[in-house]
Amino acid sequence: MLTPAGRFAPSPSGDLHIGNVRTGVVAYLWARWSGRAFRWRTEDLDRVREGSGERQLEEFRGLGVRIDGDVVTQSHRTDLYASACDDLAGRGLVYECYCSRRDIQSAPSAPHAPPGAYPGTCRHLTEAQRGEARARLAAVGRAPALRLASDVREHTVEDTMLGSVTSHVDDFVLRRGDGVWAYNLAVVVDDADMGIDQVVRGDDLASSAPRQAHLCALLRLPVPEYVHVPLVLGPTGARLAKRDGAVTPAQLAVHGFDLWAWMGESLGFGPWRDIDDALMRFDPARMTHEAVVFDPPPLTAAG
Repeated sequence: MLTPAGRFAPSPSGDLHIGNVRTGVVAYLWARWSGRAFRWRTEDLDRVREGSGERQLEEFRGLGVRIDGDVVTQSHRTDLYASACDDLAGRGLVYECYCSRRDIQSAPSAPHAPPGAYPGTCRHLTEAQRGEARARLAAVGRAPALRLASDVREHTVEDTMLGSVTSHVDDFVLRRGDGVWAYNLAVVVDDADMGIDQVVRGDDLASSAPRQAHLCALLRLPVPEYVHVPLVLGPTGARLAKRDGAVTPAQLAVHGFDLWAWMGESLGFGPWRDIDDALMRFDPARMTHEAVVFDPPPLTAAG
């Protein structure tokens, strides 16, 4: 699978709304435009709704998206994440964290760190203090999380759409206290293993890219090209959500909604007829850099 490739990697937590679908289609078009393969990954380490992953994949196949290679499922790959974490731990770059969310929220912030950044509370504990903290968690049926001992304060990546993106890099979680491998570690390991050298996704995830690029460097993995594309917003200007009304392709089909025409228009290309028309006319240089507001029709009994 080590072919230059793009990807779409939805979480199977429910049906995709048209903003998610549009981002996935753009990822496919950008990969094909740049001569890359296109892969699909199901990110099921956290929330999973039965059957939604299969529906998401079939929806894209119904749109004409052609997936290269096998579908990759994160829950089948935990040994890869453990190996990467062991590599970091062997170099003294991992430590146990015993903090709850409330502990982190109430702790004083580190200088120059944004709100919510982890202040390193557990990084320099003594072995005796660690033993006491482990016992305290074990008494209530909890286990410590694992955090990266970051050696930088911030990191910068060059994004094809956004230019330079700089974000604070704190000691972020690698494995949660419940044993679930964290998003930042899993996507970095997966992208490298799958030959993904182009990551096209919504610009709400742009602030994660510096963390992930820094982790790539620590794991001696290639840093992909990052392309963060504008979101679809709901009528209030917040991210489009299912509570806004009819927002999934199936719900909108009840209203006679032309998904291809809307996607082309919303991206600045004029209406597309189908995937072949989109592939022929797609050009990143012409694509809008602005978010689009979508005011969905109401849900109907049929939708």
